[in-house]
Amino acid sequence: MEKIALAILLAAAMFIAAPAIAMYHEVDKPAPAKAMDHEVKIAENSAYEKYLTDSKGMTLYWFKMDSMNKSACAGSCESNWPVFYRKKVAAGKGLSSDDFDAIKRSDGKMQTTFRGYPLYYFVKDKMMGDDKGHMLKDVWFKVDPDNFPMK
Repeated sequence: MEKIALAILLAAAMFIAAPAIAMYHEVDKPAPAKAMDHEVKIAENSAYEKYLTDSKGMTLYWFKMDSMNKSACAGSCESNWPVFYRKKVAAGKGLSSDDFDAIKRSDGKMQTTFRGYPLYYFVKDKMMGDDKGHMLKDVWFKVDPDNFPMK
C-alpha cells in the first residue's frame, strides 16, 4: 500500500512540475519577422490606383519641379515635404532594386530616388494610406510605379 501511495505521490508531483520544467527549458523562439524599415512597397487604394509607400504604408511622393537626380524642394518646401532616405532600399514585390538610388542634395542631405527622381513624404499624411499631398498644386504626386515619371 505504501508503494502505491508513493507512486501516486510521485506521479502527482511530476504532473504538477512538468509544465514548469518545460517552461524553464523552452528554447527562445525567434520574434516574428518585422517589415524591413528600408522596404519600399506598392500599395493600391479602393480606386485601384497603385502607388509607392515606405515599410509602414506611408505614401511616397515626387515633385514635378525636380529634375533627374536633382531636388528642387528646399527650405520651407522641405518643411512640408520631408526627404525620404534609406541607405539601402529593399524593393518590395513588383519593384526592382535597380529603380532605386540616392542623391546628395544641395544642402548635403541624402535622398532616395526612384527612377532618378527624388522621393518625399507629406507632413499632413498622418496614417498609413493617407495621400493628402496627391495632386497638390498640380505639382505633387503619388509615385505610380506603372506610369512614372509622369510629366
